[in-house]
Amino acid sequence: MKSTISKSSSSLNKIALANKVTNLLARYGIVLAFFLLCGVLSLLSEYFLTTQNLSNILLQVSINGVMAIGMTFVILTGGIDLSVGSVLAFSGMVAASFVHGDTPSSLWVAIPMGMLVGAVCGGVNGLLSARFNIPAFVVTLGMLSAARGLTQIYSNGMPISELSDSFLWIGQGRIFSIPIPVLILFSMLALSWVILRYTRFGRYVYAVGGNEKSARTSGISSIKVKIAVYAIAGLCSALAGLMVTARTTSALTQAGMGYELDAIAAVVIGGTSLSGGVGTIGGTLIGILIIGVINNGLDLLGVPSGYQQVIKGIVIALAVLLDRSSKRS
Repeated sequence: MKSTISKSSSSLNKIALANKVTNLLARYGIVLAFFLLCGVLSLLSEYFLTTQNLSNILLQVSINGVMAIGMTFVILTGGIDLSVGSVLAFSGMVAASFVHGDTPSSLWVAIPMGMLVGAVCGGVNGLLSARFNIPAFVVTLGMLSAARGLTQIYSNGMPISELSDSFLWIGQGRIFSIPIPVLILFSMLALSWVILRYTRFGRYVYAVGGNEKSARTSGISSIKVKIAVYAIAGLCSALAGLMVTARTTSALTQAGMGYELDAIAAVVIGGTSLSGGVGTIGGTLIGILIIGVINNGLDLLGVPSGYQQVIKGIVIALAVLLDRSSKRS
């Protein structure tokens, strides 16, 4: 009898241990994967762990990181935004038009105008998707085309250069040797983390993504929440557009092409569920860094760009498969 009880207790302990390990992997597996990736790349390239290269990685991921923050809000509600790259280009073009030439307008005019364009584009996405029940994929695909076309029309298909030095500082300046884009990224991460973790709006975002019907039953306006998260995505895209324009010293009509894929990839790799309701800004940060490290590591190893796209595609597919399998579990 004692032997049976002892065996049963031992089995329960093993099950409990296995469950604990599984939970730890589910919670911190992406962090472990990030450090393993860094370890492998440091062995393959002697330049990977240099201070200069690590600083370059942070600078390179800053633009995609800001976009991914906005995308996190959208995906948490169960939506998707394919228009962020085009909104980035349109916002950057509008802002650049105010700081171009011999007598540029004030920086305090250019920035709000660029941000307003992003917010309006995002708000329209949210309104059409939430109010008229049009799938977000279709709405944002339409905005992807419309915003790109508006960028061409606004600039007559020409780039805008000769921007003011005060504007260029957004993309090229430094404070205590830290690049301004990196400071913008971490400021946005901190602000978004506070919003999602400690505000009523943050709780509403998770509620709508987790179960929209229950959220409406409890008095939450899912339409207002969805419009707000798409507007936030638009604002983040506009901010990224200002950073790109200032960093490259000109606003280009083709800016931001394909950026939406990296933004979505960073969010999904970071553990945010495409079904909504599950995810964190901390996870998105890890996803951003993983995408940046992969890009940087493949460049250091001399991998052709075509193969880089294939590898990133495989990483995205694996992240989605893990998301699906975890939801089934």
